[in-house]
Amino acid sequence: MIDCLFRSVGVDGEFEVFDSTDGTRSNWGPQIQHGSPPLALLTRAVERLADGTGMRVGRLTLDILGAIPVTQVKVRAWVDRPGARIALMVAEMVVDRAGGNSRTVARVTAWLLATTETADAAQDRYPPMIEGDPVDTIHAWHDAEGYLETVEWRWQRTAPDEAFAAWMTPLVPLVDSEPTTALQRLAMVVDCANGAGAVLDPARFAFMNTDTVVHLHRLPEGHDFGLRARASIGPDGVGVTTAEIFDRGGFIGTCAQTLLVQRQ
Repeated sequence: MIDCLFRSVGVDGEFEVFDSTDGTRSNWGPQIQHGSPPLALLTRAVERLADGTGMRVGRLTLDILGAIPVTQVKVRAWVDRPGARIALMVAEMVVDRAGGNSRTVARVTAWLLATTETADAAQDRYPPMIEGDPVDTIHAWHDAEGYLETVEWRWQRTAPDEAFAAWMTPLVPLVDSEPTTALQRLAMVVDCANGAGAVLDPARFAFMNTDTVVHLHRLPEGHDFGLRARASIGPDGVGVTTAEIFDRGGFIGTCAQTLLVQRQ
């Protein structure tokens, strides 16, 4: 039974060390991780580094630097561009290789901005995404074990010319049984925009994202997140998935992903 995505196993110098569970396994293959667990774990590192600064995340960018194996991983974070009003923080995930060397497999860069009171000027680009009865749709990877077992998907009814829509809820904690923040919970599902917005048959095409870029004009709240997503596929094997992101309170931001598209 999958009860979390990662298990903490201690500290190695400047790194926190974690064992990856079966809950990180990708629908593209059981030997590699889905993008959401690394994004969430690196977001956790950024949040811990930012604690007490008076700033909050405005943008998260995950760059997947290679296939991320389901193995023990090391995570560290640092301030790349310090500032009292604007700061750039970086977190990276490293795996050890046979022979003693290591490689960085994923990196998150995060812009953090100082918060001030602007409630009187707050406005959303889109109205709230209201959850309706789920559509009885079989997921394209419905029999894939691993990460997809840790997320509840609730597809929503949309018109043929509209973006696809789904509500998602993480079902397990990120690390052990420790509390998971709302931003970490969002990171645990937002990389699914590529799957939610898929316009290609995964039996005929592989369309793996190399990155996930999230802009947030408001921090997420709660456990449930809606994605309204759609991919665009170019004529030369490159695509882009874009999505609007919602929580129960309404629109909170956007997501974009670059896709490598190849015939199976």
